[in-house]
Amino acid sequence: MYEFAIIWDWLAFAARWVHVITAIAWIGSSFYFIALDLGLRKHEALPEGAHGEEWQVHGGGFYHIQKYLVAPAAMPEHLTWFKWESYATWLSGFVLLSFVYYGGADLYLIDKNVLDVSATVAILISLGSILGGWFIYDLICKSKFGDNNTRLMILLYILLVALAWGFTQVFTGRAAFLHLGAITATIMSANVFITIIPNQKIVVADLLAGEKPDPKYGKIAKQRSTHNNYLTLPVIFLMLSNHLPLAFATEYNWVIASLVFLMGVTIRHYFNSKHSRSGGPTWTWLLTAVIFILIMWLSTAPKVLSGDPKEIAYNAREKRLILAENFKNVRNTILGRCSMCHAAEPYWEGIREAPKGVVLEEDHQIVARAREIYLQAGRSHAMPPGNVTFMEDSERRMISSWYEAAVSGKS
Repeated sequence: MYEFAIIWDWLAFAARWVHVITAIAWIGSSFYFIALDLGLRKHEALPEGAHGEEWQVHGGGFYHIQKYLVAPAAMPEHLTWFKWESYATWLSGFVLLSFVYYGGADLYLIDKNVLDVSATVAILISLGSILGGWFIYDLICKSKFGDNNTRLMILLYILLVALAWGFTQVFTGRAAFLHLGAITATIMSANVFITIIPNQKIVVADLLAGEKPDPKYGKIAKQRSTHNNYLTLPVIFLMLSNHLPLAFATEYNWVIASLVFLMGVTIRHYFNSKHSRSGGPTWTWLLTAVIFILIMWLSTAPKVLSGDPKEIAYNAREKRLILAENFKNVRNTILGRCSMCHAAEPYWEGIREAPKGVVLEEDHQIVARAREIYLQAGRSHAMPPGNVTFMEDSERRMISSWYEAAVSGKS
């Protein structure tokens, strides 16, 4: 029923809201502790076992922080664990993935011109790649190859490039970027859940038992934490990229995604160097700017099309929508009020690409986006923005009645 579309949209928004809030908490605490760790000062007056200390001021007060590489001689009564931010971010992200990409697989996940598969198969590929990505990463880190962190990072980058290309051969461009971000985020969260926190608990347990903890657990956790440090900014870009068709819906989208990871490295290298007081490598900003300009150029490079267009196949819902009695009037309204922007070649001044890659020129394009048209132009006044094309209330009611009648089977 049409009410379900409204409820579903609100639930998806709630999941997105929670995801953003928890991500802010996780990334904020992560960046803080990285800066704190790199800025620690060492001196002879430190307590036994302390690695360094830092004095900070914030909110009108002074904070004196000391770090122990293994743990203090005696465990404190109150110990705060920073882990729930990571877990809540991943869980809310998976819920959002399920609402948007699994619930709307035919629209957001599958591009039949890329790979003609059912929604079930596409979802299984999605789940398999996300879980498989973590297991492959974890195996490589635990192998002898992973003992050299520089060598490990180079290999992991090559694998990310391969994944970026591979996803564009399976999913829509939007979903390809999202899944590259989802795999990276899963690696980051699993690093916390499976490696970093358990290793810290082993150290705590050894201390409580009166035994000296093995420093290897701290070394392993430090390696995974470093990976998380450099992966954070690319993940944010990939999660926001669904708002930028110039990134995900162009011929060289997989190259753009690959370059984003390099920008994440250059930006974090600058801040890590500043926090550790080892200088300010301003060359990183120049290199980042060059990479970003290259990305902009790649996004506008002409797309090479090959092969004959495939015959349009409508599902049952789309058939009802296109056969509805007033579909012709709805189509004319959309062509008159929306297609000046939502076109393969928009003619509205200042618009070069169809917003969010949504093109509404052909019948199959309109029925494929019927739910979004209903929610944004029928049940709300979100589109057209500022009602710049003067869509009338009667036209909005017509769009609403068309969609509601079709999905309820009354058309």
